[in-house]
Order: sequence, then C-alpha cells, then structure tokens
Amino acid sequence: MHFLVAEDNTINQRIAVRVLQQMGHTGVLVSDGAQALKALGAKHFDCCLMDVSMPVLDGLQALAMLRQQEAATGRARLRVIMVTAHDGPGERRRLLSAGADGYVAKPLSVPTLQHELQALGLG
Repeated sequence: MHFLVAEDNTINQRIAVRVLQQMGHTGVLVSDGAQALKALGAKHFDCCLMDVSMPVLDGLQALAMLRQQEAATGRARLRVIMVTAHDGPGERRRLLSAGADGYVAKPLSVPTLQHELQALGLG
C-alpha cells in the first residue's frame, strides 16, 4: 500500500518509514496537517498515518477538513490512522469520534500497525 505519513518529528518520521518498509509498503512524508491536505489533494494514497500534534494545522484539524472535503466532493473516504503519544483512557474513542478510522500509540511498531490495518480490513 501507499501511505501518506503526516508527522513533524524527524525521528518519528524515520521510524514510520522503516515500519512501512518492513511491511512492504511505501510512504510519503509531510511535516504538518496543511501539507497533508495538499498532498492528499494531489496524489492517491491508500491510507494516511496522521500525527495528532503537529504545527501549522494539527492532525485533528486536518482530519476534520479532509472529512469535509470528502463529503463536499463525494470523494471516497480515505482510511486515516491517528498516531499519538497520548495513550490514556478514552483516547481511542476521542479520535474515532473525531473521524479517524484507527489509532496507534507511539512508538509505532510493525505488530501494532499490522493489527490496526487488519482491524480496518487493510492488512
């Protein structure tokens, strides 16, 4: 699969790309939600890994704008998996309620991402 990875931290970017490569997938990196929306408008992706906390436009703001664009244009819903360091109680419910399809906590790992992709029917 071809992923868009929206992540502002360079170490986390490297981890995400390595995890995707280990799984046989490819990824394009962007550093904030505004860049993510631009990339999503220009190219096809099978799935998006979106960090919750980013500069310029955070992951939840970008997700809300993406869902609005999909509804307005009739474009197919892109599977978005939110990635966050905050793995507290209720976090999954909060992110899914905001329009995410899935959720993984940092640090990203192959088993964690595989599990989430399988839960979404993508793995």
